[in-house]
Amino acid sequence: MLPVQLIRKKRDGGTLDDAELREFVAGVTLDVIPDYQIAAMLMAIFFRGLDDRELATWADAMTRSGDVIDLSHIARAKVDKHSTGGVGDKISIPLAPAVAACGVAVPMVSGRGLGHTGGTLDKLESIPGFRVDLPVEKFAELVDKLGVCLIGQTERIAPADKRLYALRDVTGTVESLPLIASSIMSKKLAEGIDGLVIDCKVGKGAFMKTIENARALCALMRAIGQRAGKRITCVLTDMEAPIGRTIGNSLEIRESIEVLRGGGPVDTRELTSVLGAEMLVLGGIAKDPDEGRKRIDKALADGSALEVFRKVVEAQGGDPRVCDSPGSVLPKPKHRDELTLKPGRIVAIDSEALGIAALVLGAGRRTKEDAIDPSAGLVIDAYLGEVIEAGAPPSVMLHHSLSPEDGRLAEARAMIENAFVIQPADHPAPSVRSSRILEVIR
Repeated sequence: MLPVQLIRKKRDGGTLDDAELREFVAGVTLDVIPDYQIAAMLMAIFFRGLDDRELATWADAMTRSGDVIDLSHIARAKVDKHSTGGVGDKISIPLAPAVAACGVAVPMVSGRGLGHTGGTLDKLESIPGFRVDLPVEKFAELVDKLGVCLIGQTERIAPADKRLYALRDVTGTVESLPLIASSIMSKKLAEGIDGLVIDCKVGKGAFMKTIENARALCALMRAIGQRAGKRITCVLTDMEAPIGRTIGNSLEIRESIEVLRGGGPVDTRELTSVLGAEMLVLGGIAKDPDEGRKRIDKALADGSALEVFRKVVEAQGGDPRVCDSPGSVLPKPKHRDELTLKPGRIVAIDSEALGIAALVLGAGRRTKEDAIDPSAGLVIDAYLGEVIEAGAPPSVMLHHSLSPEDGRLAEARAMIENAFVIQPADHPAPSVRSSRILEVIR
């Protein structure tokens, strides 16, 4: 059938058979279907959706539009983690080596920053020399040798997704849950994994603002994975406040190394431990999440996770001294500016605004052509429910290389100040969750 016939069929509420779906995705991959027809199909899917069978076939066709990495020669179970993106989300960096230290291989193909959320690749590249553009052969070799490797999507991993994603971004179809689910899962299924843990962020600082939408997205991703014969666990996590104390690439590497040394902020450690435990369960190393958490915590406490990370940094071209003295290795900003919030009780924090402020300082990209300043970002010492006293130390440190006259600096400062909702000190304290974990779907 001609592309326009398939578009009409989906537009009018029909279901596409497997051959039609595969033919359309092949046309996307081979660049024989023009952008305007792809955009029309994306909009038809946005309004009409895809049923479970259609979605599984669409995702599988995207996965097979390029190389599917063969890791069958690796004896260990192979389990990855995917996060839907959050402010200060550096969890992959301590998580992957900790899981590998426990005996499960982690073949991790990560992404770059998207909107107000930072990307694992950008964080890793703040380590001088660290390469994320390794060929697939080297990727497989390091997964076998070290138990983990962290790279970016190559030209041959799910190339259909690259074209579809670029068009979704400019056609108002990013929010389609079937398109989000197939985009994520097509790349993950191409990694050669046995199982996947999905960290689905929920809240003001996440793409999924409500737990209902998060559950719906997880149901779609689980359906795709299960039809492909993969074990999938979804962990819904709170994103009402930034994760940890840092936002920005080299700053988040520092915090990750703190966790790998057995320290770091409580919430960053908790997410590393809980997600790692679920990965160990899927990999058959732990009989249940409690045992998994104990194993992950031990790997962080005894230095074995840090040692795996050291080997990964060296193998991928980075300076392994970052594990011992990050301050002497990581790039430094030209300026560190203090920002003191007004006295009172913090009753709400707009994580998204803080993520955008870090982006404005240089930690992210406004356009895909923008260069990232790896040293830029925020260090935050102000938490939900806390009372800020008059004369208290600075609440936020701005790391940047902008000139004092640069309008972006004033823009970022205003965003940060407005991100904190502060009431009088005697205002009732807001409900503050003791855990980031909202729900686990196995």
